[in-house]
Amino acid sequence: MPKVLDELIKLLALEQIEENLFRGQSQDLGWGTVFGGQVLGQALSAAVRTVPRERQAHSLHAYFLRPGDVKKPIVYEVDRIRDGASFTTRRVIAIQSGRPIFNMSASFQVDEPGFEHQDVMPTVPDPESLRPDREALLEFADRLPPYVRERALAEQPFDVRTVNGLDDMLSAPARPPQRSLWLRASGPLPDDAALHRYLLAYASDHGLIATALLPHAVTWLSPGMHVASLDHVMWFHQPFRFDEWILYVMDSPGAHGARGLARGRLFTKDGRLVASTAQEGLIRQRLG
Repeated sequence: MPKVLDELIKLLALEQIEENLFRGQSQDLGWGTVFGGQVLGQALSAAVRTVPRERQAHSLHAYFLRPGDVKKPIVYEVDRIRDGASFTTRRVIAIQSGRPIFNMSASFQVDEPGFEHQDVMPTVPDPESLRPDREALLEFADRLPPYVRERALAEQPFDVRTVNGLDDMLSAPARPPQRSLWLRASGPLPDDAALHRYLLAYASDHGLIATALLPHAVTWLSPGMHVASLDHVMWFHQPFRFDEWILYVMDSPGAHGARGLARGRLFTKDGRLVASTAQEGLIRQRLG
């Protein structure tokens, strides 16, 4: 397993400090605040620790309340709201310096049969025919701010390959708010279904709200841009492995009031819809 992937798994594993209380370290990705996917993945990891192993997460609903400080650990308090015959519900509050920075409700279910239908996976090139985003980044890396360039070119826990090519992070023409990318863990993972879920939750925050910027010819690095996740919802439909390719199909149905909405669907390479997600984010530009 690559070192950076092993470090991410350890980051999401958490330390138990008391009944229903867990502590996670913070990861500095270079932009001064904690990456939203980290808090999302750690919160789900904390909830999993209080749920019977045979029950898997099927949904989570989360709000980002305050920016996280990368220099401080985060304490996760789990409230065991309900343990039913089929479903288990947990509420998680993430705390730094005595104040909540994030809260989430998550629901878990025993495995049971039922009706099935799903969207059809779009037809896109196979990931093996696409070059990794990390390689494509080299074409404009010298124009990136040093802190962004250093992090972007470093070893990554995920192999990401954007369909139709990686956008220039500094300038992009206006285009429809739709994009797709393939992603998977950069090495083999243990046979732990919960681990695959909270790694996917972590990765699902990767560029999702940026989809709402595409019609406006700006990026999160454009002058005066302030982009931040406000909330995040996710539904897990069926089992998957995140050390195998997942197609992440994103679109943004609308933006208004300095907020944008983005949606995502996640498919296995053989076309199974395994998860869906949505996020509203702040997309504010102030010039001058």
